[in-house]
Amino acid sequence: MKKYIDYILEQAEKLISIDSPTGFTEKVCDYLMEEYTRLGYTPVKTVKGGILVDMGGLGNGLVLMAHTDTLGAMVAEVKGNGALRLSPAGGLNANNIEGENCRIYTYDDRIYTGTIQLINASIHVNGEYNDKKRSFDTIEAVIDENVKNAEDTERLGIETGCFVCVEPRTRITETGYIKSRFLDDKLSAAILLGYAKYLKDNNITPSRKVYEHITVFEEVGHGASATIADEVTELLSVDMGCVGEGLKCTERQVSICVKDSAGPYHYDVVKKLVSTAKENKIDYAADIYPHYASDADAAISGGADAKHGLIGPGVYASHGYERSHRDGVENTLRLIAAYV
Repeated sequence: MKKYIDYILEQAEKLISIDSPTGFTEKVCDYLMEEYTRLGYTPVKTVKGGILVDMGGLGNGLVLMAHTDTLGAMVAEVKGNGALRLSPAGGLNANNIEGENCRIYTYDDRIYTGTIQLINASIHVNGEYNDKKRSFDTIEAVIDENVKNAEDTERLGIETGCFVCVEPRTRITETGYIKSRFLDDKLSAAILLGYAKYLKDNNITPSRKVYEHITVFEEVGHGASATIADEVTELLSVDMGCVGEGLKCTERQVSICVKDSAGPYHYDVVKKLVSTAKENKIDYAADIYPHYASDADAAISGGADAKHGLIGPGVYASHGYERSHRDGVENTLRLIAAYV
């Protein structure tokens, strides 16, 4: 199992290094198309830009879903001082991006760097620094170019709608902790790659029809709302497991979600996931997520007539500078393999 965990962590680092906020996912999906092909599969890019991969098997179709769109921002306005007012893409939170470096992508494929700062960010000048509420009205992106006004910035090709991507700062410690932005959900996308590699390496044909679906609009709620084949009877979203006060899951476990903000997951699926974890001595926790919705929820809302479930490695500080652990990755991979 170790070689698959090593492969997953390697792929997670590669995926995270490719900027891909919701609406700007073409490059990361091109990479995934190449990697699935290298593993021996025939991936198909959907009209929406996601990836669908037939893993083999017959009957009782199951879709394993993860998403590769992340949080980010777009230029909402080039300000008079040449800095950028931002609009979030997905659930990016202004409270935890202050002081982060970023990349700005223009429509003609130029890339500039910058830093997201509080407006009037010098504490020796701004007497209201500590009291100022952080919001997208009070922060701005400062560009690492000699710009003094809006015209200077616009001459660089930067204008409304250009994507602004926060640097992920990925670190994997000797103790196995994985620290980075965007573990939600590139860590689980890498886990699905690891499962795909496991099947090929061991010449395993699933005992049922299995697809992997990498979606690209999960962070705005409609990632898996389409592209569900009629033969599919079950949906399993592989996303981040929530870690926080009031929940049992840790970063070293696989989380089985029993209910989120959209309602309960299908009881048959939850029971089978729990019994599978117990039978295979997989370290798991069952939890209710109070502020969450998944690709499986989107597929059900989109009309899929299927049972649905949600699992994932425990991730702390979700939508911020997140942390998980390789044990959580291993437990998730083992649960997928045993469950399928």
